[in-house]
Amino acid sequence: QVQLVESGGGLVQPGGSLRLSCAASGFTFSTYAMGWYRHTVGKVRELVASISDTGSVTNYADSVKGRFTISRDNAKNTVFLQMNSLKPEDTAVYSCYAFTGYHNWGQGTQVTVSS
Repeated sequence: QVQLVESGGGLVQPGGSLRLSCAASGFTFSTYAMGWYRHTVGKVRELVASISDTGSVTNYADSVKGRFTISRDNAKNTVFLQMNSLKPEDTAVYSCYAFTGYHNWGQGTQVTVSS
């Protein structure tokens, strides 16, 4: 059974940083690309960043390019999202995603950017 468990969210001031983690289990983590999505009530879910199975290829939404960095540790079955220079519009629930032939989502972690 696939499990994705996010952590690291919280309240941060504009300009601050957070690092999200997603611990994966139940599948061969090192052979699948991974992604981070975010969702705010009333808005369409947005793919923020994705990373290939080896970590050699990454992609970012235009809204976060230059501020967010996705990475992974295949030895620890974990994917990370380093978020710098956070803005109020980054406020959302951030969820980890893996497509293993089925869509798999974590429960999400709340990120709130506010002064």
